[in-house]
Parts: sequence; C-alpha cells; structure tokens
Amino acid sequence: MSRDNKYDRLKLENQLCFPLYAASKEIVSRYKPALDELDLTYTQYLAMLVLWEHGTISVKDMGKLLYLDSGTLTPLLKKLEQKGYVERRRDSSDERVLNVSVTETGLGLREKALGVPDKIACTLELNSEERAFLCKILHKLLGE
Repeated sequence: MSRDNKYDRLKLENQLCFPLYAASKEIVSRYKPALDELDLTYTQYLAMLVLWEHGTISVKDMGKLLYLDSGTLTPLLKKLEQKGYVERRRDSSDERVLNVSVTETGLGLREKALGVPDKIACTLELNSEERAFLCKILHKLLGE
C-alpha cells in the first residue's frame, strides 16, 4: 500500500458522516422560511408533529421518538406551552411521569402546517421514489 493510499479513508469525501451532517443542515435550513410563518423552530415543529399524531404523550416517550434528551426537550416544551400549543401535566397514576398534550390552539396550528411538507419537497431535487428510498435507508441507519 502506498503512503498516499494509506490515508484515503480519512478524506472528507470518504466519510459517511459528512454528507449526512451537511444534508441535515441543508434540509433544516430549507424548513426555516416555512416554519417562520408558523412561529416554530425546526425542533418545535418536530415536537408538534409528534403531538399532532399522538395527542398526548409522555415527555420520556417523546424524547425517544425524537432522539432528544429531557435537557433539550424541557425548554422546548416550555416555549410551546407559553405559545399555548401544548399543556404539560403530571400523570394522575404516576407523579414521576410528565405528559404533554396538544391544545386546541396547537391543533389549529396543524391546519396552517399542512403545506410545509410540499414546500420542502419542492426545494429538493428528488422525485417521490427517491425521497421514499432515502427515508427508508435513513430509518434503517437509525435501527427502525
């Protein structure tokens, strides 16, 4: 093995992590204009997606779904609560469990968010089959 080839695997272009990282940053930046209209950050949007789907969920379970720890999730949920989109309450059967529920105002926001996926899809140079395949591969990487 020549000295030049020894370090090829350390080239940025040969790293799986880099295109994933860069693509993630790029996708999130494309969400910003659409989410600014909703007064949501990207992470708040993800939390609202979970709540629109589940209605009520424990903070612990939400963290698992979003791959976020409670140190990140707690201030995010407090902001959403201040905006009137969610309510946080202790579980009546177990005081250690904190549940989050979407409010009527939060459900109203869902109607405004309906166009977000299409706005993002229009910014990508992927057809629907490519998007579905990429999503499948990424979920596989996450072990889902």
